Amino acid sequence: MAPTIQIKRIYAGAAKSDGVRILVDRLWPRGIKKEAAHVVEWAKDIAPSTELREWYGHDPENWVEFKKRYKAELKKNEALDGFIEKYQQEKLLTLVYATKDEEHTHAIVLKEFLDHEFTHR
Repeated sequence: MAPTIQIKRIYAGAAKSDGVRILVDRLWPRGIKKEAAHVVEWAKDIAPSTELREWYGHDPENWVEFKKRYKAELKKNEALDGFIEKYQQEKLLTLVYATKDEEHTHAIVLKEFLDHEFTHR
């Protein structure tokens, strides 16, 4: 059975209901100490590439194109196979991210992509 995946800002703090917490940002969040993050993994290899992240610039006008480009990156990302294999048996994953804009975060795209991949393998 595929894990349930949720997303959450890292600044919201950890909760028991988070299950396995995984940081999915390319850069470590400002002001968060590693011990306070309560993440089991920093999965920066499945975050958007530096080039894509810089192009996007968290500009909502670029959101639709960003989603297309990020999905294309994910389809070619060799790190995803290991990630999926590693977490396939977990019940609950929480993908944590730092951006303030909760409606235009790469974590939404990654969650949708992983939901599909976990259920279709």
